Amino acid sequence: MKFLYFLLLLIGLQTLAQDPSRFDSEIDAIQKKYDTLWDASNETIVFTGSSSIRIWKNLEKYFPEHQIVNSGFGGSQASDLFAHLDKLVLRFNPKKVFIYEGDNDISAKKKPNQIIETTNDIIDRIHNRNGNVKIVLIAAKPSIARWGLRRKYKRLNRKFKKLSKKDANIDYADVWKPMLNGRKVKQDIFIEDGLHMNDKGYQLWYDVIKNHMD
Repeated sequence: MKFLYFLLLLIGLQTLAQDPSRFDSEIDAIQKKYDTLWDASNETIVFTGSSSIRIWKNLEKYFPEHQIVNSGFGGSQASDLFAHLDKLVLRFNPKKVFIYEGDNDISAKKKPNQIIETTNDIIDRIHNRNGNVKIVLIAAKPSIARWGLRRKYKRLNRKFKKLSKKDANIDYADVWKPMLNGRKVKQDIFIEDGLHMNDKGYQLWYDVIKNHMD
């Protein structure tokens, strides 16, 4: 009986942890921000996904020739992006979407195949709205904090790359390799938590992503 109780409790906690509504206030803030900043008459490029996108605060300054929407929301997983896709991506009618998800998914013990399945669902919803939208899957990054999970990240990235080869409108931005020094992750590209990047880390990302902008 005790085992059943704890099992039900665990399932309840997992369900709560994955409840997409936990991001409602953050997503409302994103909506309000771009209600005033976004110009629907201009072509839009959306960057979305978890906190590595959200805290790229000067993202727009890296690409001043484009109208950039940063709809990243911290702590998110691919399933959360799928749940909020209308507000974070589709409402902006983008010509291109950069997606960074999978990092938190792996940390939450989700299987790479499960992440790819959800990523396919995200891609299908975007392309059902507009089949010409270019989608760029950003590789799950290495980090000091999650270096012990590197094999799972590498497996996921191989699947992202394979997925990108199935459709001319899907691309893969490999930020993994530039963040390594040989076989080890670079130590000077992160803030104190060992997970999120500093300016030097984002410069590495820019050097990769700029090749996928046009």
